[in-house]
Amino acid sequence: MAARFSSLRLRALFIKEVLQVLRDPSTILIAVFLPIMLVFLFGYGVSLDTSAVKLGLVQQSGGPASLSLTSAYVNSPYFEVTQSNDKDALFDDLTAGRIRGIVTISSDFDRLYASTGKPGQVQIITDGSNPNTANFVSAYAQGVHAQWLLSESAQDDSARSGGIQILPQFWYNTALTSRNFLVPGSFAVILTMIGSLLTALVVAREWERGTMEALIATPVTIPEFIITKMTPYFILGLIAATICTLMAAYLFDVPFRGSIFALYALYAAFLLPALGQGLLISAALKNQFVASQVALLTAFLPAFLLSGFIFEISSMPTWIQAITYAVPARYLIPPLQSLFLTGNVWELLLPNIAILLGFGALFFILIFRVTKKKLD
Repeated sequence: MAARFSSLRLRALFIKEVLQVLRDPSTILIAVFLPIMLVFLFGYGVSLDTSAVKLGLVQQSGGPASLSLTSAYVNSPYFEVTQSNDKDALFDDLTAGRIRGIVTISSDFDRLYASTGKPGQVQIITDGSNPNTANFVSAYAQGVHAQWLLSESAQDDSARSGGIQILPQFWYNTALTSRNFLVPGSFAVILTMIGSLLTALVVAREWERGTMEALIATPVTIPEFIITKMTPYFILGLIAATICTLMAAYLFDVPFRGSIFALYALYAAFLLPALGQGLLISAALKNQFVASQVALLTAFLPAFLLSGFIFEISSMPTWIQAITYAVPARYLIPPLQSLFLTGNVWELLLPNIAILLGFGALFFILIFRVTKKKLD
């Protein structure tokens, strides 16, 4: 006859699991110190902002327009400009890596600007051996040129229209700081790694220590066993999420415009598949070392590479984009960034929370199928 669900056994098992967590320093290390370290690394080590890039500039025209454009490059916060009349010397610096690009203002720049109102050529040369940096340098150099043209045009229009000026505005991330969306995005990777590692060891630990045989001999039911294995680590996961949130707000000054309720509803929905995946791995493999390695490979790497945290999903090959739909972290990053920078956008939050809950339900169904009260 199958044992019935017992709240008394559930409480006893929960107390046992809590005491085991408190006695295990590795669990506290993963839940508390690992998120602190990872937020530091992602917050300070990952940035899409480009500033003080070394740039060479050759001015072949000496008129007021070319001098104004030169001043725009020199005063740009994105570049550290080296001016030279010797283009060949700058080519040597580019080859040696001392500068990242060369901007050349053509000799007919001022003449064409004075006669037609359109400036002459501006040549931008970058080091293509590093494509990412080359693209950054090219885009920012073109941006300075475009902004200068806009400024010159606005001054002319202002003189004709009695002082009207064009003032660009940027919503939500007014400083255009990449850290403001990268730090919240990194929480998906951090919580995936922490959640899967926390539970990837729990069932395997019972098998390795020989305590699983004792549990099998008791009337403990599978639901009681799974609930008590999940609950303490769910609480630890929320603690880790709280640490990440506080560091984002108070250490990196990331604005938070959403509600705490929506934030923790999203965290809770995401922790279910994160913890469930680790518990499934642990129950299936029954070996702590192997379970931890599999958890890193199947949880951390997809969350880092295929969630949209670093690499845009839309720029991936079609078949890779299809794979990303199976990565739970994909459904955490957009609503989490929205909560921090925009606010409660329920049209985005609710569908993603529902998908995460679906992932959690799937993992728990698989856990119930894998976890058996028998030795083979």
